Amino acid sequence: MSEAAEITKLLFVCSRNRFRSLTAEKLFEGFPSYQARSAGTQPDARMVVTAGHLGWADIIFCMEKSHLDRLRRKFPEEMQGKRAICLHIPDDYTFMHPDLLDELRAKLAPYVTLPDENPEG
Repeated sequence: MSEAAEITKLLFVCSRNRFRSLTAEKLFEGFPSYQARSAGTQPDARMVVTAGHLGWADIIFCMEKSHLDRLRRKFPEEMQGKRAICLHIPDDYTFMHPDLLDELRAKLAPYVTLPDENPEG
């Protein structure tokens, strides 16, 4: 399988990088056509977003508009010309919660190709 597939780099951003963005990163684990990373906007985030994250990413997905606003305020140069999408997913879920996975799949579908998922149950 030596197809020269282009890898799309996805960055997922939420507040603390513990539930929403980390779940989104895990959702793309093992996909050959994507690399995913996640970070948070808060100082106490598991992984705090940096200019390096933004420079690395092809597409930036923010969970809330406040995250996108904060990135644009804090990193105006790095965000210039970047494809940044707000998913409007509230902080109502725990890590890898099935409802969060469903919402992520639905809201990411217009932007990325997700693998066919055959949920058991």
